[in-house]
Amino acid sequence: MTPPGDSPSAAAPSFQGDAMRFGMPWPGVDVAREAEQAGVSAFCTGDFVDHESYSTMAEVVAETRTALVGPAIAYAFARTPYAHAAAMRTLHRKAPGRLFLGLGSAAAKINRDWFGVSPDRPLARMSEVVQVVQAWLHAENGERVQFSGEFYEIDAAVQAPVLGRLEIPVLLAGFNKGMAAAAGRVADGVIGHGLFTDRWWDEVVRPAVERGAGEAEKTSRPQEHGWIMTAVDDADPERAVADVRRMIAFYLTVKTYDPYVEFHGWERETQQLRDAFRRGDTDAMGAAVTDEMVEKIAVCGTTDQTRDMLRKRVASLPRDVGYFAPPSFLVGHRRREAYGRACLGLLDAIPR
Repeated sequence: MTPPGDSPSAAAPSFQGDAMRFGMPWPGVDVAREAEQAGVSAFCTGDFVDHESYSTMAEVVAETRTALVGPAIAYAFARTPYAHAAAMRTLHRKAPGRLFLGLGSAAAKINRDWFGVSPDRPLARMSEVVQVVQAWLHAENGERVQFSGEFYEIDAAVQAPVLGRLEIPVLLAGFNKGMAAAAGRVADGVIGHGLFTDRWWDEVVRPAVERGAGEAEKTSRPQEHGWIMTAVDDADPERAVADVRRMIAFYLTVKTYDPYVEFHGWERETQQLRDAFRRGDTDAMGAAVTDEMVEKIAVCGTTDQTRDMLRKRVASLPRDVGYFAPPSFLVGHRRREAYGRACLGLLDAIPR
């Protein structure tokens, strides 16, 4: 593809209703200091086998001053709800009013084979996780922390005066309709995936979130965070585009996203990239991703080209916080760091 041209407070973060913020996955101390000075106002962390959300957050809150901080996402079922809430209480002491908690269900195979937990009924299980986390975060001193559900029975009497209500937003990674509705119903909002297009946001995710919020009779608009797949390289824009193609292809190997694939009419391309994945042919995986797919999902190329793509993608951006997310599949740390720095040239591309 030739890139297209031309004193500790318990208050919640007050970003909803403000102008949209741009953030990024935590890029490390050196890049983060430069980024915060340039105007990046949110940093997110995540989970994988070589990194963990809450320990990374400890570094983030120590090295930033004003930015929002939270996991986007932490694996919900890899920990108990108590552990999620206790981690957020610990971090709140260092960053009051700056935290959010993003949770994701993860794929069934990961839950079963990595964590050793049941992958059954993820929607019902996630709804209870959120409610138990909220029970722990909202607990006042002297009150029992109680919850009774299908998956969790909590009846905790905490004698030490270490609680007190914290208003930390809980957001859910809602890719398909069911989890997006749960994000509106039991949580405070949704975190969008880097694959989201404007149509997927507007025709699938937002209506589902709003439906869930309506069922819970909520009056405030659910919050929206989301990843924006971004690769900027003025010296070698074609490499940036190639990295994006492989990242899209890697994501689409997951069958959980089949409704999304069918919605966009990308069944043939997805079958091709999955066949290539099974053969271990990463070049063919990327080649199966069309120019249309790249332009609807990502922003990439030179700085000027990426700024133009970002402006055209306004409708597909989350309303509250968008994270410039460099591709990671077969992309080394040094190049990801370079992509992170290059994203700073996009901060003023959209008037806010």
